[in-house]
Amino acid sequence: MASVHLGVIMAVYQKAKKYNPEIQVIAMRSRYPQFKHTRTKDGCIVFKGKLRVKPELPEYEVKILYCGDKSPKVYILNPAPVEGAPHIYSNTKSLCLYHPDNFKWHGGKLIAEDIMGWTAGWIYFYEYWLQTGKWIGPEASHNI
Repeated sequence: MASVHLGVIMAVYQKAKKYNPEIQVIAMRSRYPQFKHTRTKDGCIVFKGKLRVKPELPEYEVKILYCGDKSPKVYILNPAPVEGAPHIYSNTKSLCLYHPDNFKWHGGKLIAEDIMGWTAGWIYFYEYWLQTGKWIGPEASHNI
């Protein structure tokens, strides 16, 4: 039933070009039903669920904090990333999924489309890094 609602919502989006939080919830429920959501007092949405990117890799518990036009923050809860793992912001412990010069988050993007795919990619590259010490995922220069 959620897929039907998502199709209708997507049609509405084509006119509005901006999602409200309910559309994010419906899209996540449709594509990632194992993720549940709660709301914070300040109106943000927290998605939590388990993600397995390949059968031979561990299942990861992931938390996503969505606050409208602010870039969503993604956290790996379990198993916790090792200290010094690449592409994790040291101040927030959230994942670095993209460079802000290469992608701009706004309310017209879907977590279920953009953020979840990049999160799965991060987990895959992280697992490879754990085994080899080499990050094979895409990287952007952070030179200022």
